[in-house]
Amino acid sequence: CLPLPRGETASEGKCCVKYGNTMTRLSSKPISVPAGVTVSLTDGELQVVGPKGTISRALAPDVTLEVSADGRSLKALSTSHSKTSPTSVGSLHAHAKNMVRGVSEGFTKVLELEGIGYRASMDGKELVLSLGYSHPVRYTPPSSIEIVTEKNEIRVSGLDKELVGQVAAVIREYRKPEPYKGKGIRYKGEHIIRKAGKKAGVGT
Repeated sequence: CLPLPRGETASEGKCCVKYGNTMTRLSSKPISVPAGVTVSLTDGELQVVGPKGTISRALAPDVTLEVSADGRSLKALSTSHSKTSPTSVGSLHAHAKNMVRGVSEGFTKVLELEGIGYRASMDGKELVLSLGYSHPVRYTPPSSIEIVTEKNEIRVSGLDKELVGQVAAVIREYRKPEPYKGKGIRYKGEHIIRKAGKKAGVGT
């Protein structure tokens, strides 16, 4: 049986099972699959379908997923004895959990604009930003991403947690918050460390 990580015991929910001719280790907790969501695994690709859409992901060669008979839970499994297997299992567990949540609830990142004259609006599928430059900034998001603007907020939503985060990061880069007055695009709730402005020299 594959050894458990240092400091963990079987009583903490870790165990080993035989998968084919290979001993494998289960992830610590099963992933719950809500009603209305279906999961399938074909040729090393995980596909999750739910009310908000469909998302797929290729699995690493040293891991797989076990789907319960009723389709209501998943478990990540290692199929090798490599040193990277525990990391791969943990990564698959996290990705599968996010995929299930993505097709059932979705993910959203909210950005805020801070600055006089800074505005955001939508022109069809294109985000238009007025950020104090000589011309507006235009950004077209991936087709699976939805962007909504309201007052000084930009809401980025989608099924894929990683992609939502990447798109929000791209938008933020167009005018990162400056440290003196905090003007720019920030994540909602983000704390900007302010710097004191330069003081005028005192004449002698």
